Order: sequence, then structure tokens, then C-alpha cells
Amino acid sequence: MISSEVAVVGAGPYGLAATAHLRRAGVDVRLFGEPMSFWRTMPKGMLLRSNRTATSIAEHCGPLSLDSYAEDVGEPVTLPYPLHRFLDYGSWVQRKVAEDVDRRHVAVLDRDRQGFTLDLADGERVRARRVVVATGIASFVHRPAVAAGLPPDLVSHTSEHRDLAVFSGRRVLVVGGGQSALESAALLRECDTDVEVVVRARRINWLHGGKYHRKLGRLAPLVYAPTDVGPMGLSRLVAVPNLFGRLPRGLQEPLAYRAVRPAGAAWLLPRLRAVPIRLAAEPRSIVPVASGGVRVAMSDGTETDVDHVLLGTGYRVDIEQYSFLAPGLASGVARAGGYPLLKAGLESSVPGLHFVGAPAAWTFGPIMRFVAGSWYASSELTRIATGHRSAAAPARSDLAAVE
Repeated sequence: MISSEVAVVGAGPYGLAATAHLRRAGVDVRLFGEPMSFWRTMPKGMLLRSNRTATSIAEHCGPLSLDSYAEDVGEPVTLPYPLHRFLDYGSWVQRKVAEDVDRRHVAVLDRDRQGFTLDLADGERVRARRVVVATGIASFVHRPAVAAGLPPDLVSHTSEHRDLAVFSGRRVLVVGGGQSALESAALLRECDTDVEVVVRARRINWLHGGKYHRKLGRLAPLVYAPTDVGPMGLSRLVAVPNLFGRLPRGLQEPLAYRAVRPAGAAWLLPRLRAVPIRLAAEPRSIVPVASGGVRVAMSDGTETDVDHVLLGTGYRVDIEQYSFLAPGLASGVARAGGYPLLKAGLESSVPGLHFVGAPAAWTFGPIMRFVAGSWYASSELTRIATGHRSAAAPARSDLAAVE
């Protein structure tokens, strides 16, 4: 039986970052998963909304940063950063930190008196003293109730399409006012799709990519963090998860929403000029019609017939949706809603079981929803794994108050 000190499940940005930091500290680590697998399902032609530093995995300056990759391959960093280049960057990081990545699927994660067991899809069992869950958000796709029971040829989620050209020549209604919905609409339009967007809010929030804080020149870093999450001022707060996690829950929630509310990059505006966008409306019913496609009844009293409805409705964290977590193990994790309640080192109430990425957002704030959160998560995880506890991490008594 294979054994290791730490097993990292998931080989996306957070799994790679965790492996990099742990191995630098001399920890015995085994990394499981297909590198950058979730990112490889995203639509061709997609551009990343984050700035140069925030696109970096594990560290925004150093040997694994985006700048180091660009220098190594001889290609300058141009923004907005193309998805295909980010995938190449992720593969470069993987080769640097985990050439031995085990690409086998973890079918069941459980624990016994000796630690944790990982049953792989081919039947082999692996043991580990600690486990880091870094499997991302693919399991948390949110489909509103109005779409329940409808087949994927009529209604699907933006996460389910690698190539939006399959909708060329068809009528598609995109639901949502965030980056995923808006960029999908732009890509659909560029694939000769007859596309319309419907947004529940009365307005769309547009992000100008640092247009205003750059006017501050050398003072800009004082009000805007390299993590690129949240507006000026607030970005500095959410970039310090230990501090953000100590705020009263009643203050955390509105601040977190302000930092990650649905928004689109302003560079999408020219690409959406020919796309009708309906505000202050949402689907109330979606009904298949005999001639093909669906009839969508809107909350504003109108109806529209389309061939397909594409949901840009985001994700909702619920670790129960991780199919590889044994039921007994999952039930032992203290939670707030679907989020695990975490303490120092992003460790759950199950000793030795850590969650990084979006599941850590309840405890450590909205930065955990983005690649830039991997800097903090991997560093703090390594502190605990090597026995160096961070005194600044949220105390257990703070977490108990929100249970």
C-alpha cells in the first residue's frame, strides 16, 4: 500500500500551489488529479478577467509566478490573458512542482484509526496522515429550480461547454449578469448565434481593470492589493484572510458580496453591442415546445421562444456534493450551510482534513474563490503541516459563533 504524509486531491491552481509550498518545506506529498482539469472545460476563446499578478499560481512574485513563466517561455504577459496561455502556464507550474502527479481518480476518501485512506478508481488504496481537498467548484454548479428536469439539449450551464460554436445559427437565451454569462454571450455572438441575455438585476456592474486606482501612481498599492479582488480599499482587507475572518459575520457578508458581486469586465462592452440585454427580468418557466426548443416566460410578463437556454448562474458551495467524500467523513465536518468551518491552516473539524479554494470562503473570505487565494492557502496550510501554527489565524471560538 502506498503511503504519504500529505495527499492533495485535485491538481488545479490550489492543488499545485499546496504541493509546491509543502514540498519546499520538505513535506512528503502525493498529488492526485488531472492537472488543470476544470479550466480545460472552459470555452475556447475565453479571456481571464484578473490582472497580471492575480493570475499567478502559488505566488505573485517568485519562481512560479506568471512573470517567471513568461520570461521562461519568452512570451510577454498581455491582458486580458487568454485561457489557452493560462492552461500552458498551469502545465508549466505542474512540471516544476509535480512531475510525478498521479492522474488517477480518487473514488473514495475516508478515515480510520491510522489516518486517511484514498481508494483510487483502479482499486489501489493510498494512506495519508493529512489530506488537502483542492478539487475546485465543478461539483457545485447551480441550476435554478426553473430549469429542473429539462434535458441538456434544451438547458445547460456555461460550465458544460468547451466549444460554443455548437450553437452557431441557433437562438440562445443566456441567463445571468456575471462574467461567465456575459463572456459566453460575446463568444456566442462571435459564433454567429442569435443570442439574448436576461439579467435579474436592474443594472450590470462593469469592472474597469484598475482604470481608476492606476491614476494614484505609486500610492496605488496602498489601496489596491495584487490579489485583484474587490474595489479600492476593500481589496486590501480581503487580501488578508486572517483579518477578514475575524470580522463579525454581519459585516463579513456584505463586504464579501461587494467584493465578488456579479460583474463583467469592461473590455466585453464592444463585443456585446449587438447583443440584446434585458434587465430586471428572469425566467419564471421554461417549457419545451412541439416545434423544438423552449418557450421561456419572463418575470416581466413577456415570453420568448429559443432553441436553448444557457445558464450563467454560477456555483453554490456544498461539500456534500463532493462524491468522493465517504458519508461518514462528510458528516463529521462542521459546516455553515455547505461550507466547512475551518481553523488555522484551513483545517476542518476533522483533524488533518483541509479544504482550500472556494469551500474556504466562509471562514477566510472571498479571496478563496480566486486563483490569487492560493498564495495564502498554500502558505498557511504548510505552517500547520510543518508544525508552525499561525497565531493570527481565526480562533476556534470565533468559528463557533457562526455555527
